Amino acid sequence: MLQDQTILRIPGPTSIPPSVQRAMNQTMIGHRGKETSQLLKNITPGLKRVFGTEQEVAIIAGSGTAGLETAVVNVVKPGDEVLVIVTGAFGDRFTKICQAYNVKTHVLNVEWGKALDPEEVKAYLVEHPQVNVVFSTYCETSTGVLNPIDLLAKAIREVSQALVVVDGVSCVGGVETKMDEWGIDVMVTGSQKAFMLPAGLTFVAASERAYSVMEENKQPRFYLDLKKYKDNLLKDTTPFTPALSLLFGLEQVLYLLEEEGLENVYARHALLKKMTRAAFEAINIPLLTTEEDASPTVTAVQPKEFDAEEFRKILKQEFAISIAGGQQHLTGKIFRIGHMGYCSPADVLQIISAVEITLKKIGKNIELGKATAAAQKVYLAEEENK
Repeated sequence: MLQDQTILRIPGPTSIPPSVQRAMNQTMIGHRGKETSQLLKNITPGLKRVFGTEQEVAIIAGSGTAGLETAVVNVVKPGDEVLVIVTGAFGDRFTKICQAYNVKTHVLNVEWGKALDPEEVKAYLVEHPQVNVVFSTYCETSTGVLNPIDLLAKAIREVSQALVVVDGVSCVGGVETKMDEWGIDVMVTGSQKAFMLPAGLTFVAASERAYSVMEENKQPRFYLDLKKYKDNLLKDTTPFTPALSLLFGLEQVLYLLEEEGLENVYARHALLKKMTRAAFEAINIPLLTTEEDASPTVTAVQPKEFDAEEFRKILKQEFAISIAGGQQHLTGKIFRIGHMGYCSPADVLQIISAVEITLKKIGKNIELGKATAAAQKVYLAEEENK
């Protein structure tokens, strides 16, 4: 193993394309100068296309959690009641943020590994008409679930005027996102996942409905005041010092996404999911989620006959490949493979081959090459159907 080699196959941070790394190494410029205004002008249209919105997409220097807190402090008014749909560890983060602001928080827990049921949420809102905001997660990173937020928003609209707020941190940029068409009021994502950047930026877009609520909201906020970001973006600037090196990289990321074509980006992620799932199914290692609920950006594997942590340890020792473990009550019970952003079918074939060797080393009786062949067949079938 090369001493300075690390192959990231965790669900964030993800690998950074070389051209993006080069872009981030550009000479620093003044953040209030014409060059930065032009940079923002270049970035804005691409961000809107990825979000599927005509609204301004705020670019905030901070982690994805800062974006989640931005959503809470801007659209939750003092005295409001909110509903948080928890499908895993990151859905629960909305709960913790709301409780930190002493918001009366209803929690709808969904079994980890399963997607939310829009009809169940709809029924809950009928019983709790006082709920003003519904928080949900698009991709639940801790379980590898992709929630049907389009159907969720539709169901909510049928029975409630509650705002729909979505954490899309681990999938926006890797899966189709139509914020305006679907009726999402606030969408949040981060830079270190499908956006192929280091951590440090969070992106937040809000609907006109959401901005109307913000106008009346007396909740104190300063750095995370979304209206400030919108007003400044309309003038091609930012309310506070931007993370310029990351913006250089973001410009290049958006160029790469446009060059590949967003539909092709989404198709690639779907293919990576199918290849990964087929590989583990071929060697009879259980997956945490069903095909219908599975995310195109991360796959959760739930081994029954070997220790997930030992497997992760040997994989990293032998091949410098880092994959993620489980969280909370799934710690030690699952491992998660990220296949988002700067990731190709060749990368999936690499990791599956290494996985097979690692399984042999920890004593799992498998036929070498069977999982890799299954992934190869998925790839070839996809190519034939083009």
